[in-house]
Amino acid sequence: MANQDEIVEKLLNEDEAFKKAYTSHSEFQKKVNALEKKPHLSAAETLEKKRLKKLKLAFKDEMEKIISQHRLGAS
Repeated sequence: MANQDEIVEKLLNEDEAFKKAYTSHSEFQKKVNALEKKPHLSAAETLEKKRLKKLKLAFKDEMEKIISQHRLGAS
């Protein structure tokens, strides 16, 4: 059975929905990281950080769903 990294790599090459979710998740992660590096956040930045984290989580959930479907199909 393939490990998680192998499955992710295969899906990145073969599944457009997974690739889109992965790319979006990575972009939101970069934006969250940039906000977390700031010593102080304004109220607007704090709200934006929360919004980005929710979006990032939604894409993570989507990736996990696709990985689970792939594992079920490969069994």
